[in-house]
Amino acid sequence: QVQLVESGGGLVQPGGSLRLSCAASGNIASIYTMGWYRQAPGKQRELVTAISNRGNTDYADSVKGRFTISRDSAKNTVSLQMNSLKPEDTGVYYCNADARTYGDSWSRQYWGQGTQVTVSS
Repeated sequence: QVQLVESGGGLVQPGGSLRLSCAASGNIASIYTMGWYRQAPGKQRELVTAISNRGNTDYADSVKGRFTISRDSAKNTVSLQMNSLKPEDTGVYYCNADARTYGDSWSRQYWGQGTQVTVSS
């Protein structure tokens, strides 16, 4: 089993910044990718950004140039620095890991419980 613990959500004004963090723990053999998804009310959950164990990154077009993902593989943590925030960034942000445990022969997706980010004046 893999557990993901998130922190850093909250209320911020447009143009402001927030930093989200996520720590993975458990019977982890390897983690292929870690990243962040978000979901606004009435909309589908979407990929915000992800980073692989090769260091490759992927960003949604809507956040390119404003958000930055970073990873500390030794600590199994991932962070999301969010700058120049807009009201449309509002939603529940979920930490995600594509990981394999010692008890499994395959990797699968693990999720945090989500943290609310609200961008409003």
